[in-house]
Amino acid sequence: MGMLDNYLKMSIENGASDIFIVAGKALTMKIAGKLEAVGDKRLMPDDTLLYIKELYSLAKREFVTDDDDRDDDFSITIPDLGRFRVNVFWQRGSIGSVIRVVRFGIPDAKKMGIPDEVMRLKDLKHGLVLVTGAAGSGKSTTLACIVDAINKTRSVHIITIEDPIEYLHRNAESIVTQRELSKDTESYATALRASLRQAPDVILLGEMRDLGTIQAAMTAAETGHLVLSTLHTVGAPNAIDRIIDVFPPDQQQQIRIQLSQVLRSVVSQQLLRSVDGGRVPAFEIMNLNHAIRTMIRDSRIHQLDFAIQTGASEGMISMDDSILKLYKAGRISKDTAIDYAMAPEQLQRKL
Repeated sequence: MGMLDNYLKMSIENGASDIFIVAGKALTMKIAGKLEAVGDKRLMPDDTLLYIKELYSLAKREFVTDDDDRDDDFSITIPDLGRFRVNVFWQRGSIGSVIRVVRFGIPDAKKMGIPDEVMRLKDLKHGLVLVTGAAGSGKSTTLACIVDAINKTRSVHIITIEDPIEYLHRNAESIVTQRELSKDTESYATALRASLRQAPDVILLGEMRDLGTIQAAMTAAETGHLVLSTLHTVGAPNAIDRIIDVFPPDQQQQIRIQLSQVLRSVVSQQLLRSVDGGRVPAFEIMNLNHAIRTMIRDSRIHQLDFAIQTGASEGMISMDDSILKLYKAGRISKDTAIDYAMAPEQLQRKL
């Protein structure tokens, strides 16, 4: 067993999301969003080369260094431990690698702080559900928990299209087919169009990146499938604007109408530093009702926040109310609450 095996095991035990092997710095892991060095020995180019050769031998791949500017992507599966997505690259004449840790088994939604209102989305049969937030805010984890709940309670075909696959789903009541960009398919849009011929009931789309993908996702949601996807925005109004702005001006009104019909729910999340040094999620949930559909159709996006605040009886919660709840429960500090608030002055008054 090489030294690297120990680090891979350590990454799983410590809940790391990534491992960095870069010359000039100690081997580093990203844990709870923070970079933490493992030991204090700075890696030299010879060290990184040894580690990377070990990665190739674990992946049963041939290591070739004939072309110094090439990147390489591959994955390693270690039984009973996990799966690791490896990216190898050259920088300043030395070889380096970033390893993404992919866990076997899905986290517990309760332990992750995902509210029941979000988990209820597992019961939807069709339409579009968006989970939005900045990079590293836990969107993939939330979607993995929803897919896992569907997998355990419904007998359907779930297709996931991801870049990269972050959680592995084992077939339970459902059949789960997981496809990875560049490895199993060339693009989100291509995979999405192909998936419609694979008798899916639920489609998880890693990200709504571009016009082609968004069009394909909306078509799939319109034709009776449940489509779950993510956007890198915070807040429901920004998510709606982002989708509409991708389209040329002459198509935007048509898209507003289409979106108002297919969209079922927008969940926004942020990860906040908790008082005990860990991280805790805050959620905004907007479920579409008649009033919200009309606001989207008539381009009155600025009114959505008010609709969310008044929609508590329909399972909605605003980001600032979610943050206020965490503060009152003693989970986060006052400074953290104000830093992450959508309307800091208003929240300050409530605090």
